[in-house]
Amino acid sequence: MINENRCRYKRIGPNYVVQCSWLSRTERTFRAMRKQVDACCSSPAAMCYWFMVSLIAWGVLSLVGTYWRPFHAPSSAACFFVMAIGCLANWRRNRSFHCAITGPLFLIAGVVFLLSGVRMIHVNTLWVWPSVLIGVGIAFLLEWRYAKRSASCV
Repeated sequence: MINENRCRYKRIGPNYVVQCSWLSRTERTFRAMRKQVDACCSSPAAMCYWFMVSLIAWGVLSLVGTYWRPFHAPSSAACFFVMAIGCLANWRRNRSFHCAITGPLFLIAGVVFLLSGVRMIHVNTLWVWPSVLIGVGIAFLLEWRYAKRSASCV
């Protein structure tokens, strides 16, 4: 039986490997364990990952925007799609709680601005931007209130 208080978990893909320091050097073993990854709060590593994925997405969408006008670099549609890609990637990897809410929110806002950019619909930005800001605020408030801080989040 493993003494959980003196064991350290190391994440390797979807699996966790547990290393117990109370075992002697010759007996030290690594045991693979499956552990459910719960939603967690943001960490500096998660924010850095979001930023790097978003930066790469920004470069790709800016390249697309040189050929297709609705995705030109400073467009609202491109900004929202970049943030949505970053949030969805961050949710997949780090399970940042707010990204489960803001990712789809940014994706919907990006689609709305894209449809507006190709003149399929007319959008009053006085409604979209405040709605997104309120949604982001609610997402972070819910994360602060309900997300678990666990060892996998730091």
